[in-house]
Order: sequence, then C-alpha cells, then structure tokens
Amino acid sequence: MEKTVRIIRDRSDIDEGLAELVVADPRLAPIIEMSGELPLRLIEPGFAGLASIIVSQVVSRASADAIWRRMAAVGATEAEAFAALDPEVVASFGLSRAKAATLTHLATAIAQKGFDLDAIAGLEASEATRQLIALPGIGPWTAECYMMFSAGHPDFFPVGDVALQAAVADGLGMEARPTEKQLAAIALIWRPWRSVATRLFWSYYGVRTKRDVSPIL
Repeated sequence: MEKTVRIIRDRSDIDEGLAELVVADPRLAPIIEMSGELPLRLIEPGFAGLASIIVSQVVSRASADAIWRRMAAVGATEAEAFAALDPEVVASFGLSRAKAATLTHLATAIAQKGFDLDAIAGLEASEATRQLIALPGIGPWTAECYMMFSAGHPDFFPVGDVALQAAVADGLGMEARPTEKQLAAIALIWRPWRSVATRLFWSYYGVRTKRDVSPIL
C-alpha cells in the first residue's frame, strides 16, 4: 500500500521530507548541507497567492517586487479590486501585456464567475492542475507552483523551470542541463517529496548564484 504523505504545513514537514530524500538519494547530502535551512515558502490560497506567482515571472526579483507594491497600493491584490480596474491603471503596474491579460482573466473568473482557488487547492493534484491550466495564460509551471506553495502539496517538481534544471545539473555534477524529460526521470527517485526537493534545489541554486530564484515574492 502506498504511503500517505501529509500536506506541507510547517518546518517539521520539510525536515521529514529532507530526511527521507537523503535516504532515497545520498547524493543530496552535500546539497542539503550547502543549502542551509530551507524556507517553508507557503502562501494563502486565493487570487493574491496565484497572482504573486504570476508576477514573480518577470525579468528580475526587484522588478517583481516593484510591480507587487504598485498593485498592493491600489488594493489590486484582491480579485474584485483587480477586475474593476481601468486598463490604464493595470498598464501602469509594469506588467507585460500577456501577464496583465492573465491577471485580468483570472480576477474576472473569480469575481464574476465564482472560480474558487481555495477549493482548487484542496483537489487531487492532477485535477487541480487540469482546472488551473484551463484558465487563459496559466501554464503547468504556474499551476505546479500554486499547488506546492498554496496547497502545500508535497510531490510536485516543475521540470520546466530553467533555474531548477541548472541547479540539478550543478548539484549532481552533470555535464549539461537536463531536458524536461530527463529531469522528470531524475526526479522520480525523490517521490513522494519532490516539492521538498524543489525547495532544496532552488535554495542550493540561490547559494551558488547569490540570487533568489524562488517564485514566491
């Protein structure tokens, strides 16, 4: 019978995941040591949580933080408020046209159609992902990050993340950055704690490059 893994909600869950990961894959021991204490990185389910992940995908963390501050200043971290904004106000935030459209579609879906991101976070992983990527502009990476950091799901590994690909290549001494397919195969050994492995490699990459690559603002 497959072991049931609890939802990640506090430090003890991260510590349990790390302990099981290093048993499953001893190559992770020096990576864990170099990375230090892993951030919990949990955000509340809802528009603000998913919107922050979308905003984080801009060119730099400093730019993302500035955009988020502009949004917060006018209350646009709530779906109803964002949906009611004039397009000129949305344009003033500094978002790309595509990301502005994604946030507008998302806010409208919540405010006018009752799309429930809190309920999404409580669904089984594949169904939650299916419903999220059905929204305009929401791709697998965004959906996976929402499930990891809002739902606290323990077993997601966003293989399309370039920093994660680079971190795994560096940490495991690979000659080249793995493709998404290769990375998915590598990550199988880290089940059912791939969300903890994701946190680990992002933290490791942050230490190596001296910059925060997590999608959580």
